[in-house]
Order: sequence, then C-alpha cells, then structure tokens
Amino acid sequence: MLVAELVSTSEAVAATRSRKAKVAALAACLTAAPAAEVPVVTSYLAGALLQRRTGLGWRSLADLPSPAAEPTLEVLEVDAAFAALAALSGAGSQAARSAAVTDLFARATAAEQAWLRGLVTGELRQGALDSLVQEALAVAAGVPVASVRRAAMLAGSTVAIAPAALAGGEEALAAYGLEVGRPVLPMLASSATDVAAAVAKVTGAAGPVGAAFAVDVKLDGIRIQVHRSGDEVVIATRTLEDITARLPEVVEVVRSLPVASVVLDGEALALGEDGRPRPFQETASRTAQATGTLVTPYFFDVLHLDGQDLLDAPGSERASALAGVVPEEHRVARLETSSVDEAESFARDALAAGHEGVVVKSLDAAYDAGRRGASWVKVKPVHTLDLVVLGVEWGSGRRQGWLSNIHLGARDPASGGFVMLGKTFKGMTDEILAWQTERFLELETSRSGHVVHVRPEQVVEIAFDGIQRSTRYPGGMALRFARVVRYRDDKTAADADTVETVRAFL
Repeated sequence: MLVAELVSTSEAVAATRSRKAKVAALAACLTAAPAAEVPVVTSYLAGALLQRRTGLGWRSLADLPSPAAEPTLEVLEVDAAFAALAALSGAGSQAARSAAVTDLFARATAAEQAWLRGLVTGELRQGALDSLVQEALAVAAGVPVASVRRAAMLAGSTVAIAPAALAGGEEALAAYGLEVGRPVLPMLASSATDVAAAVAKVTGAAGPVGAAFAVDVKLDGIRIQVHRSGDEVVIATRTLEDITARLPEVVEVVRSLPVASVVLDGEALALGEDGRPRPFQETASRTAQATGTLVTPYFFDVLHLDGQDLLDAPGSERASALAGVVPEEHRVARLETSSVDEAESFARDALAAGHEGVVVKSLDAAYDAGRRGASWVKVKPVHTLDLVVLGVEWGSGRRQGWLSNIHLGARDPASGGFVMLGKTFKGMTDEILAWQTERFLELETSRSGHVVHVRPEQVVEIAFDGIQRSTRYPGGMALRFARVVRYRDDKTAADADTVETVRAFL
C-alpha cells in the first residue's frame, strides 16, 4: 500500500466532523490494506509510529529536502526506515540519522512530508484517535465494536488484534483472554471538578447519595501493572513498556506476596524521609533507570489471582481480594462510604499529605480496561497561571493553516525578560485558533522553520496539573498537562506571573 493512500484517508478524516464519516474512511483504508501491512496501517491511522523512540523531533525535521513529484513510498518501506532510525546509537549516529531522514523524506511528496512529520512528532491533527480506529476496525471486520475493544484491552493494543479481527472476525477476537505476563491496557478515570460531582457521576445520583462508593487517594507517581507467575515478575507502565529491570525493589515486594499468580494495578512513588511524596520528576527519573531514589509500590486493584480472572468481578470483590494478599503498607489508602461529607474530608486529608487528589470509584463496576468512563472519576485541584506567549507553531492536519501550539513564558523580573516553561495546543476551539492566528501574525517578529516568534505581549491563562524540573528549558522547569483556559486581554505582559511564582509549585 502506498503512503499516499494513508495521507488521502487522513485528509478525508480531518476534513469532516462527522464521526460516522471518519469511521467510514478509516474502515475503507483498513479493508484495502494487504494482510502483512495491517499492523502498520492500523498504527499510522491512529497517528502513531510502531517505534516508541526514533531520535527525531521538530528540530530534526525543520529543514527537509525538496519533495518528490510523484508518490512512490510504500507503507512497509517507511516502517522499515523508522525501525532503522530507532536502532541507531553511539558514535556517528547523529550523522547517520540525518542522512537517513534526508533519504526518506526526499522520496516523499510535499503532502507526504507534512503527514510524516506529524506522525513523527505526534501532532497529526486528523481527528482520529485509537478509539475511532477501533470503531473502524469493527466496521471493516463486521464485528461488534465491544468485541474489538475487549480484545485490544486484553492484547495490549489495537494494533495487536487488527490482523485477527480482519482475518477471523469475532471468533478470532474471542480467543484473546487475560494472560499473566502479558500486560493489558489499564482502566482510566474521567474527571470531575469536585468530590460531590464525582460521586454523582459514579453513583448516578442527582440528589442525596444513598449508594456506597469508594474513594482512593490519587498518587502522583508512575502507573504500574505487575504480573507474577511463580517467581517470574513483569512490570509494565501505563503505555505497556516493560520496566521490570529498572524496579528491583518492586519485584522484591511482589515476590513476597503469598500468591502463585497475580496481576496488580497500582503506582510506583518516590517518597521523602518524612514519608511525603517527592516531586513527580524524581519518580519518573527513577523508573527510567535501575539505580537512584528508591520507589515504593502502592496497589489499588487486582485483575487476576491464583488462576482466577477478576476483570469482570465488581469493584468491591476485587478490593476484598486485594486486601487479602497485599499488606496495607503497599495498598493505596481507601475510604468506603455513602457520605459526600466524609469523601470531601478524605480528599482534603489526601491533599494535605502532598498527594494529587482522589479517585471516586464504583463498588459495582467491572475493571473496564482501556476505557475512560464514569466508574472511576478523578478529582484534583486545578492550578492556573497567567503567562505570556513567546512564539507559535503552524498547525498540521485539521489545524493546517492555523497557528496552533503556543510557547509559554513566565516573567523574569531579574532579567526583565521571560522564561519559557513549555508549549500547548490543548483547550483550543476553532474560534480560538482563528483568533490567535490573526493576533499572533500581528505580533510576529521573525520565523524559524514552523515557528512564528512574536512580541511578548499577549497574556493567556493556563491551567496545569503541576510543575516538574526539566533540562529542556532554560528555567529548569516545565508545565505538566498545560491547557488554555482563556486569553487575557485585560492584562499586559507586566501583569503575568513570575518565575518565582511558578517555582513555588515545585
């Protein structure tokens, strides 16, 4: 299959807001894909490479060779090229990577170059996420979407089950089950602004709450899924990356449990001497290597126990099973109640202890892996800062022709300038994109590649989950999960928050 066919599909998906039309376009492409190319096509349609790391970013792709006149690139050829790039390391790898990029992109048309750049950087704004591709796969295979979702959850990805769905239909999908040692997609939580709203969402109660529910402390650590069979232990991240070798202390804890086989869901967290959580980046850094600050595992769910799968068991049953095998010191703190007041008090205590918030959970719901529904609802405080826009990047895909990703800076009284803290395109409506394109072209001072540099005048209110230490930016800090709340035309750059204000969140 030619890459041009995927580009055409991507353009069709980006051009419509109709979910039905998007699914139809994706399904047609999946149906047309040769069997050997289905995994790559599935991944690309969802906007992701098969390779986790390629060593490429916007900077690597800023200056591309002249595009080809005609489309000739094949899907498997491109996948092989990225696989070779991912394998490069050591002396001379930078030059080899640059040469390989030039060779690949020289054989791509202008449209293919733009599409491949978006694929590499994760900014293929086509309006197609994995959930939409799952719907398309169900249409292409003629099976219920629920069967696709469950098989993908149990296999770890949509890519893993796409060939089986297209070749064997529902019977092939039904063959996928929970297998100890093979990570499954984790269950996710939706959000609510406060505890009362979360409880109403979980219990379905618009008025006084009568049903019992659970409230877990929300730890600011690394999500881990741990599989044990005998002495064999596998630890996977939320994205199913195997990090077993990096967390020997977690392996030791799980091996000490009185079980023959188990699958646990939880968090790994770095703690200070006072028992309070250390900054998130310390945990993240520790889980990237086998030495450094020790992390402590805390578990909040169990998916399998000694030969019995518990995915479909109610939350209360799974909680009881967890308490029976995991000691309290390694369980996430939990309250079971039917009182909103008690839940709110529990949440306040969690925040006072330095944690991120709470997750309100249904006691009746099954473990709906890979899904974000109303059975788990997270509540955490929202922080905001007034920052200054320092630059803007041209969008791609559905945002083609608009200025999209904004560069955010805090005021630095010491230098009289601004310190960059990160970028975001989250929270932008089409109206905001249109407005900011006109606004920032008026403030433009220069351009470099896809970036438009602007006079630091426009203030924007940004919501974020926290601040982490980062070597990527001069200030040594970066925003976590930044998103636009609104532009503040009532404020000038002199009113923006300072570096000192930001640093106080560390």
